[in-house]
Amino acid sequence: MSRRAVSSILCGVGALAVVLGGLGCGGQRSEDTSSGSAQTQVPAAQETQHADTGVVPGSYEDWCGEHQVPESLCTRCDATLVAAFKATGDWCAEHGLPESQCLQCNPGLEIKRPPKPEEK
Repeated sequence: MSRRAVSSILCGVGALAVVLGGLGCGGQRSEDTSSGSAQTQVPAAQETQHADTGVVPGSYEDWCGEHQVPESLCTRCDATLVAAFKATGDWCAEHGLPESQCLQCNPGLEIKRPPKPEEK
């Protein structure tokens, strides 16, 4: 991976951490931990939707419908992102995903898709 790509990933990770308020894994745990990760329920039609390659990170189109996080930051779809999250201290080892995306440790966490741009 190029230095530019790593830099972009780290900037995105930092921005996400700021947006999500820097929440860590110190919160309450959900009773059901059998799946290893908790996500909000989504309609079946959205469960397999992934962003097209080349979308702008942080845009409406940059969304993983399966995991309900930005596609450009989805470690479950792109394992190469894990190192960048770990390097910035944004990693929940217990659940195997970024702390800023860990709904089991942070049940009140809301990860929202950016608004759809207005058509011109």
